[in-house]
Amino acid sequence: MEEIIWTRHSKDKMRYYRLSENRLLRVLRSPERKEIGIAPRTVAVMRRAGTKKHPTEIWLLYQKAKKRLNLRKTFVFRTIKIISAWRYPGISPIREPPPIPEDILFELKVWR
Repeated sequence: MEEIIWTRHSKDKMRYYRLSENRLLRVLRSPERKEIGIAPRTVAVMRRAGTKKHPTEIWLLYQKAKKRLNLRKTFVFRTIKIISAWRYPGISPIREPPPIPEDILFELKVWR
């Protein structure tokens, strides 16, 4: 089993880019591309969205946290912390660091 933790930053970005929680979980569970995140110990995953005429990509930045037992010590939970999510207009280049908007980079530096 896994437990998903949503940061306040990710909730704000979901509202800003009009992304639902289920849409982001779909990106997390079946990404089209997976790359090393720009922040330490993070992973960025992507799934295409939009149309042929106006293609977009939905990116999700997450971090796997420690495993922990529940109160009865019967289940082990994998904790996944969703750090950020954004919609990239167009198609990003492959095999390069994922394109992260400057405002998100600034907030990540302040967050440390």
